[in-house]
Amino acid sequence: MSSMQVEVVTPERKVVSRECKMVSARAVDGDIGILPRHIPLVTVLAPGVVKIKGESDVTTLAVSGGFLEVRPDSRVTILAETAELSNEIDVERARKAKQRAEDRLGKLGNPDVDAIRSEIALRKAMIRLEAAGAKKE
Repeated sequence: MSSMQVEVVTPERKVVSRECKMVSARAVDGDIGILPRHIPLVTVLAPGVVKIKGESDVTTLAVSGGFLEVRPDSRVTILAETAELSNEIDVERARKAKQRAEDRLGKLGNPDVDAIRSEIALRKAMIRLEAAGAKKE
């Protein structure tokens, strides 16, 4: 099977640049898998986990959403506001953020609680934990 080049880029840095056999991500309309010679595509990514599968390894990232482009030459580019490699994620910090968000959501009805922001914070923490391979709680 042939390979393709993938890059994951944020405003701060190039997070990943490597050859791979498959890229899987969560688009706004569902999960997507990209293999070499995929048709050209541009899609919007939802916040979620991106997996980049090599010959014998997998690079896992948590992304905040963004765009994924597949070019005719089998080059895949992911542009994201934020992207963290699984080994960069502070699991304990993500667990605490998840707990804070759950606590805030438990206080709905309090005028000081912004439900939408709390739900986003909870989802972000859960994605980070999933990307880090931490046990889901």
